[in-house]
Amino acid sequence: MKTIYAVQHLAFEDLGSLEDLFYELGFRVRYFEAGVDDLKPAFKHDGLTVILGGPIGVYEEADYPFLKQETALLKARLAANKPTIGICLGAQLIAKALGAKVYAGEHKEIGWSTLNIKATSENPLQGLIDQPVLHWHGDTFDLPTSATLLASSEHYPHQAFSCGTNVLALQFHLEVCGDNFERWLIGHTAELRQGNFSVQALRADTARCAQGLSHVARSILLDYLKQLNLV
Repeated sequence: MKTIYAVQHLAFEDLGSLEDLFYELGFRVRYFEAGVDDLKPAFKHDGLTVILGGPIGVYEEADYPFLKQETALLKARLAANKPTIGICLGAQLIAKALGAKVYAGEHKEIGWSTLNIKATSENPLQGLIDQPVLHWHGDTFDLPTSATLLASSEHYPHQAFSCGTNVLALQFHLEVCGDNFERWLIGHTAELRQGNFSVQALRADTARCAQGLSHVARSILLDYLKQLNLV
């Protein structure tokens, strides 16, 4: 049976709406918990590995030593050009593994808004034109020298990039699912209160935007898997 490996940094930040499509296509999904599980099988996997989000920074290695090994394993994986998707923290880890600087942005970007999708040849994110996506990050990164910029936002110029056809890094949350979004609001309550973000507004915007995003996300993921000859 085909298997998708997912590296998870926070219990409720999972594959979301993407997981249903994997199951429909006949894939098995196996999660690895960063900081708890041995991540070597996930990063040495020849099939698709997805690196998910989380609230820590890639530069916080003194507090979270597992990040050193995770980055090293990811660097080797990217050098082997194995199919890899990084989401939020996962995208930042990809940027660092490719030699780019990752650092705190000027302010946190939390909420729904549209992206500036770059007019590059065969941009896999074309379906996101005019489609709001969920942003939930405070860090950003320089664009790796080997990368093609795919999307930007007003305050964060590097929202998505690709490296060849196998590696896709997304600073925003393509995977968010409206059905379980309440877990995000509960789990991130301290961050939301500290930043004076409105829980009610986030809940309402998610109810309005999540279904449309899930529809586009399925199409983007399916095209990516076809490009890799995985389906």
